[in-house]
Amino acid sequence: MSYKSPLLSRPGAVMAGGLDAGVAAHYGEPLREQRALANGTAVVDLSHRGVVTVSGPDRLSWLNTLSSQQVTNLQPRVASELLLLTIQGRIEFDARVVDDGQTTWLIVEAEEAAPLAAWLEKMKFMLRVEVADVSADWAVMGSTKAVPEWDGRLVWQDPWPNVGPGGFAYSTVEESSHPGKERPWFEYLIPAAELEAAVEGRQLAGAMASEALRIAAWRPRLGAETDDRTIPHELDLLRTAVHLAKGCYKGQETIARVHNLGHPPRRLVFLQLDGSQHTLPAAGSDVLAGERKVGTVTSVAQHYEMGPVALAVIKRSVSPDDGLTVMDGDEEYAAAQELIVAPDAGQVVGRQTGFLKGPHR
Repeated sequence: MSYKSPLLSRPGAVMAGGLDAGVAAHYGEPLREQRALANGTAVVDLSHRGVVTVSGPDRLSWLNTLSSQQVTNLQPRVASELLLLTIQGRIEFDARVVDDGQTTWLIVEAEEAAPLAAWLEKMKFMLRVEVADVSADWAVMGSTKAVPEWDGRLVWQDPWPNVGPGGFAYSTVEESSHPGKERPWFEYLIPAAELEAAVEGRQLAGAMASEALRIAAWRPRLGAETDDRTIPHELDLLRTAVHLAKGCYKGQETIARVHNLGHPPRRLVFLQLDGSQHTLPAAGSDVLAGERKVGTVTSVAQHYEMGPVALAVIKRSVSPDDGLTVMDGDEEYAAAQELIVAPDAGQVVGRQTGFLKGPHR
């Protein structure tokens, strides 16, 4: 049976669909909830998220050999992000990582947990590690501020948009002015049996609120911005989820080749949509430059300050100056693009000119 959060019993709760099925989309006032979440006075139910644990003395060195991230010496309660890739460098799993000194906790999308646990189990060989899918026993709650009442609970603090050690930024904005700086993000691990008691007396925001803030922060999400061809470069994930100087792992050759000598074929873009209409285009809608389809909308939201906004993945060749149109059936939405991944991202060897001028760490 599919998951259904106990917090859906709260007054006004309307269940979300898609990636957030099982938790509330909102509790009756989406924009008010979004403002409260942005201000740090509300928390959001993410209890549908998957949680996989890896324990044992070899856990960090083992995860290091498998993933894109350097985690061998990850310190307790320090957050990280790792990707597990195909041999072609395409994203298979994207995990939020935090270690408590004895166990490494991987927070993932709901549909990732079981396949991730099964994949890791196959990769154990003779190493001293134990893998478990503990999604049924643990709930995740999100917030834009640390919650004093939850002090002591294990928490993952999103490293986005900071450029981590060994990382590289593909956006043209300075790290200090990146819109992700306006969205600090915390995900708390709470025993599922304690979820209702933990949020007693706290204002709740729905998943629509957290999605709008995520989109405004240019933060990609597995299952939304990704498909079976996605490589990390296209989404600016080299800044938080890839260590370019670490040892060998599956997909590393593609990571290095595209970064040093090539260009990602597609790029993530932020769209400010025409707000004169009373509807929003659906995720999956076509993005057009003139009459030509150049990409696909991946996430859409009504932001409490900016109005209708979206993320889209488009062809690298699209000019940053092009006006774009989103088509959802017969509905047409004018869209102004903001660069997230630069059109000339990659090919850093010998770089002297272009949007990314020299090292951009």
